[in-house]
Amino acid sequence: MKRIAIYPGTFDPITNGHLDIINRANCLFDKIIVAVAANPTKKPRFTLQERVEFVKKSVCSMNNVTVEPFDTLLVDFARQKNAQIIIRGLRAVSDFEYELQMGYTNSSLDSNIETVYLMPTLQNAFISSSIVRNILEYNGKIDHLVPKVVSELIYTKYKES
Repeated sequence: MKRIAIYPGTFDPITNGHLDIINRANCLFDKIIVAVAANPTKKPRFTLQERVEFVKKSVCSMNNVTVEPFDTLLVDFARQKNAQIIIRGLRAVSDFEYELQMGYTNSSLDSNIETVYLMPTLQNAFISSSIVRNILEYNGKIDHLVPKVVSELIYTKYKES
């Protein structure tokens, strides 16, 4: 039986920290679905289509990684994809309480789905999408925080605007 895992998030935008988690998970599971959440309540800076494109271009060299948007309960999406595992990243203690709550909530909705928590490397532990968005607000450089292809797409978009 294939071990299919889902790595969900808003990815607004995908960061090197996210990519670090995807790389780590790539060694552990047979197939990874990066699930890009529509999540309008978070008021993403980038459209769902842009975020999906950012992720697809960032993982295009990984054969067992696919990218899909979703706008349902995560456990429902996992069931649709026959995934048994949800991957979540933990950067700091502040992430732990929220992620633990979400893991328990998902387990209460479907006890067959396990949540696995992975930590990024120390060099990526401080990176978050909100930090990247804050830096972009002030036209700062983000090249060291996001995959090269993503920074190029973002810089191109904002030069045209």
